[in-house]
Amino acid sequence: MPARNSDIDACPGALRLHSAADGPLARVRLPGGLLTGERLAVLGELCAEFGDGHLELTSRANVQLRALRVADPAVLAVRLSAAGLLPSETHETVRNVVAPPLADSTLRTLVEQLDVALCADPALAALPGRFLFAVGDVSLAADLAAVPTGGEFTILFAGRDLGVRVPVDQVGPALLTGANAFLTERAATPVGAPAWRLHELPDGPDRVAERVAAALDLPRPVPGPDPERPSALSLPVPDSEAAALAGALPITGSNAAALAGALPVTGSNAAALAGALPITGSNAAALVGLLPQADGLVAVGALVPLGRLGGAALRLLATARRLVVTTARGVIVPDLTPEAARRWARALAEAGLEVEGTSRWVGVTACAGRPGCAKSLADVRADADGASAYSDGLPVHWVGCARGCGSPSGPHVRVEATPDGYAVTRQPGGKTYTGDPARAVAAARRN
Repeated sequence: MPARNSDIDACPGALRLHSAADGPLARVRLPGGLLTGERLAVLGELCAEFGDGHLELTSRANVQLRALRVADPAVLAVRLSAAGLLPSETHETVRNVVAPPLADSTLRTLVEQLDVALCADPALAALPGRFLFAVGDVSLAADLAAVPTGGEFTILFAGRDLGVRVPVDQVGPALLTGANAFLTERAATPVGAPAWRLHELPDGPDRVAERVAAALDLPRPVPGPDPERPSALSLPVPDSEAAALAGALPITGSNAAALAGALPVTGSNAAALAGALPITGSNAAALVGLLPQADGLVAVGALVPLGRLGGAALRLLATARRLVVTTARGVIVPDLTPEAARRWARALAEAGLEVEGTSRWVGVTACAGRPGCAKSLADVRADADGASAYSDGLPVHWVGCARGCGSPSGPHVRVEATPDGYAVTRQPGGKTYTGDPARAVAAARRN
């Protein structure tokens, strides 16, 4: 995880705006990345009226409105609230919930129930703005996660499996009990700066797991055989399958049948596409193009280059009934018939979004950089645009300074602006690559 750069928790929200170099910035939480076209239309109106005309997608599947120089914060709050995008003024910065991009109806319902219950608990308004919940297996480092395992859910504490298992109706209570336990243990640890994340507490996962088990009358937590949990859920989708599913290859044979709904999607493909697998590295392409759902319907995934959504693409997506913003800074239109999915894919491509798995933007992200961030040493988005080429290797993240905002939690290539140019390293490990940035990045992603 990125190192803490300050002891002040100043995570922006829709009410607590951040003073960026290009003007005030508002962050709107979207638990599970879930959004409707109607709400996206409201966000589009607000960024056009008050901001720079674009929505910025974040690494936690939220959205940001930038350059709000002419916005009245009170008016902004009223309009967001009227659209259902600000259900709680007291809890708006703590509604940090991620889920798999193609979560099924059970996970979607759990996300929505968790959000409602979180906002209804007065004590949890004190959670740090970086504390993260996950419902389902995701690639982000969540403080508390509920992962389906057979007919029950495993509760993970800062990524550790300590043997806590609950039925589906206890997922919300377990996560909220864990969050309250975190606050209790945080208050009981007066040494040093207050913890923002569970892993920052000495023995935090064990202490919080003990409290959760006691509160829910569960067996005493014990470490699993491997606390790091390298599960089968992290297995990659084979290249040939990923390419076909992402639209990089023609959809033929069994793949075509699955897309047409003639065959149920099963095996490793079903797991990956339904969101049981974290999508990382080359598998990021599996979030692009036509995506068979486990229920026989089809979703369409599109990458938003460098997370900047506006213009025709925003207007088009606002006509969708339901949307999912992804942590890969993309958008998914789910629950479509095969014919409707093909129409959406063509329309999204015509609007300027990427729907091919061989796009040069697959796996490429960046922080805001100049001119939006005063701390940035370079216009990283422009430089990423000039240097990016398709690669099926590690994802790459461009950052304008050592803070590394938005950096992926898993293995990736970090391209950091320094006073002497860009430093290209593989993370973790820090292996360095020198030379022309475009060639250095390409080599780092592959090797």
